[in-house]
Amino acid sequence: MAAQTNQMEQLAEFTEIVADTGEIDLIKEYKPLDATTNPSLLFKAAQLDEYKPLVQQAIDWAKERNGNLLEDAMDKLAVSFGAEITKAVSGVVSTEIDARLSFDTSGTIAKCHKLIKMYKEVGIDARERVLFKIASTWEGLQAMKALEAEGIRCNMTLLFDIWQAATAAEYGAFLISPFVGRISDWYKKHNGWDALPHVDEDPGILSVRNIYNYYKTHGAKTVVMGASFRSKAQVLALAGCDKLTIAPKLLKLMKESNDKVPKILDGINKSVEAPAKLEINESNFRWGMNESPMATEKLAEGIRKFAVDTVKLETILKEQYGI
Repeated sequence: MAAQTNQMEQLAEFTEIVADTGEIDLIKEYKPLDATTNPSLLFKAAQLDEYKPLVQQAIDWAKERNGNLLEDAMDKLAVSFGAEITKAVSGVVSTEIDARLSFDTSGTIAKCHKLIKMYKEVGIDARERVLFKIASTWEGLQAMKALEAEGIRCNMTLLFDIWQAATAAEYGAFLISPFVGRISDWYKKHNGWDALPHVDEDPGILSVRNIYNYYKTHGAKTVVMGASFRSKAQVLALAGCDKLTIAPKLLKLMKESNDKVPKILDGINKSVEAPAKLEINESNFRWGMNESPMATEKLAEGIRKFAVDTVKLETILKEQYGI
């Protein structure tokens, strides 16, 4: 009799699993293909004792540079975490670009170039092992377009709307990260729901399914990686998506269950009307985002929250390490 496989193993048969954490020990435990971090995750990880040597090394490195000490230390810390994570995964690591550059196209491009050089210094070819996470603003999408043209792969994050997804695909993004849970959160609060509806009616799930269907209908090569999950049910409702980035606590729940995991996304969904191709330009993009209060609010809120956690991490470096 064949051994039963747990839900994580079943999901991995048709979806690439990515660990949504900055804690390297957890990445080693769950053995995902890829890993992704963000300023909030790095802020939490940097406060753990086991990562203090990485923080100190980043500061020592920055002091030798004789540049902007705080900025260099923050960049080195991001690269150091990324470099350590590459040892624990066989695929790619997503490194987030400072959220305060979300409306600065040239600044985003320059930051990516700087980080690529820093990765090279520690023996990592970032063009092969790293995706640069960039907020899906109009300016961020322009930066991505230029970077992808250079062969620098990007992960377009803080993505909540079909206009962001369609523009990312049009401009050649390697990967997008639509934020399931944050979409659901907005509708729950806005509509006064006590709980989220069944996953087949969950606005966050429906958003990613629609994006996936749009991509398959129009032959987009961009990878869809669902992100920001609030429950195991949300994760499994997108089984079959190209990739899913999942927090360790949800991976744990999946490993503890042998319940059947059916494949939900599998090519073009012919049960719904084929989505029309959007005409991508700046005015259409901005109007499309304007027409979605959820996307407009969650994008701005996400940028602010990531920026706040970046500042918190800078404060730790200043107060605890004397920068």
